[in-house]
Amino acid sequence: MNTLTKAEEQVMQILWDKKEGFVKDLLLQFPEPKPAYNTVSTIIRILDKKGFVGHRSFGKSHQYYPLVSREQYRTERFSGLMKDYFNNSMQQVLSHFGSSGSLSMKEADEIIKIMEDLKQNQGSNE
Repeated sequence: MNTLTKAEEQVMQILWDKKEGFVKDLLLQFPEPKPAYNTVSTIIRILDKKGFVGHRSFGKSHQYYPLVSREQYRTERFSGLMKDYFNNSMQQVLSHFGSSGSLSMKEADEIIKIMEDLKQNQGSNE
């Protein structure tokens, strides 16, 4: 799966939230200052060519909808980051967040609970 540019991701975030829309509908969801209509139209056509969105034609207008879910993209993107920056090691990912100070104690406790639940579930499946 291709990686999206920041602008493409912004359009996809809007489309994931709205589920579908014409360019004018998507444009309304942008914060100020809003990009030009032609800019959003160009980005959405690129996303269509990349296979991230599909469209239904209504005369000369097109209603766009996501072909790739937010979860699919997130999973693929995170897998790429893990591979490129953390040697495919979840331990390195967690260590990074723990040592960088960006992980709160509450989040650390929640991660520990998730891991304990996973261990317990895996143990009961064996």
